[in-house]
Amino acid sequence: MDGRWSLMPFPDSILDQTLLTSGSALLLALVGALFIGMAKAGLAGCGLVSVVLFAETLGAKASTGVVLPLLIAADLMGFWLLRRGGSWKQVWPLAPPAILGVVIGWWLLDKLDNLLARQAIGWVILALLALKLLLDWKRDQLAHLHRHAIFTWGIGVAAGVTTMLANAAGPVMAVYLLAHRHGKADYLGVFTRFFLFINLVKVPFSAQIGLINGPSLWTNALLLPAVVGGIFLGWRVVKVMSQKVFEWAMFVFALLAAIRLVA
Repeated sequence: MDGRWSLMPFPDSILDQTLLTSGSALLLALVGALFIGMAKAGLAGCGLVSVVLFAETLGAKASTGVVLPLLIAADLMGFWLLRRGGSWKQVWPLAPPAILGVVIGWWLLDKLDNLLARQAIGWVILALLALKLLLDWKRDQLAHLHRHAIFTWGIGVAAGVTTMLANAAGPVMAVYLLAHRHGKADYLGVFTRFFLFINLVKVPFSAQIGLINGPSLWTNALLLPAVVGGIFLGWRVVKVMSQKVFEWAMFVFALLAAIRLVA
């Protein structure tokens, strides 16, 4: 055991099979995985924070391939829990533009080096944080947008590009669902179905450019329990803490971290 395990002792034989290079990296990745689960439990702000933590820990491009299977695992759990809300027919209008967006994002991600990918993820997060502010300010004005086909296609393409580049299209999808004024159960059901669908679509694209591979999958196996723990922790936090206060704390954290990515 050498000095690189000072923060979290862990067997070299296991960690060497993964993309994690130190005990510190493992610790940050576990926190990121925990935040993925918390985001799926309803604390949406955790999702952007997890993107930043993984980009810092693994590098921007490699992190997208590691995060994707973790998201799919969380989506499967979420779909099972929320299967009575919404329906697949509410997802299909978004499918063609979202797939187009994934193709565009796949092409961009393949062309970017790690530095540019890091900056792109940072700018995507800053744009999504600005979108959150717009949603909070103009929520009622979204009611009529869903009547226009160009709105559906614009949201679908934007969601596809954003999720392929940064696994962080939640705020984009929120615009679409708020415009349709779904009830809470349908909102969560459609949200979960869409991301389960689009994340599965992304798998062959991520594998083709080498972002999903043997070491990334071993990394997933190591981090998956933290995702499950995050789901249960998220449910507890929602019950005992004001979600608004928590979300704004995550907003500030994500803002500072995104600025660090683009600097």
